[in-house]
Amino acid sequence: MTKLDYETLAAFRYELRKFLNFSERAAEEHGLAVQQYLALLAIEGYPGRDYVSVGELAERLRIAPHSAVGLIDRLETAGLVKREAAEEDRRKVTVRLTRRGRAKLEKLASVHRQELQTVAPLLTGLLTKVASLS
Repeated sequence: MTKLDYETLAAFRYELRKFLNFSERAAEEHGLAVQQYLALLAIEGYPGRDYVSVGELAERLRIAPHSAVGLIDRLETAGLVKREAAEEDRRKVTVRLTRRGRAKLEKLASVHRQELQTVAPLLTGLLTKVASLS
């Protein structure tokens, strides 16, 4: 790898961290911890449906299942999600957003979309450079 390759990787990593830092601040400004925002997004954004199992949420957030349970507990206490018995197996639990949770997510997703529109050209250019590293 060349010096320019390292500079490109470092620049890409730096810009990603800036966006993640923005995301953390935005979540906090809307009264959520970043993990809570990410959980709401993972639930609503799950492919093909608007609910997840505890295990699916843990996988999407890359956390342990018991950590996902604690996160769900906090979100449920805040009125942002609700647990339900799974239709196909009443022993399993699914989690979906409440109206309040969906409204909170919509506000935060809008803020994130605006920020991404601003940084997308820079990230796209850096990603193209990263993809072509020697």
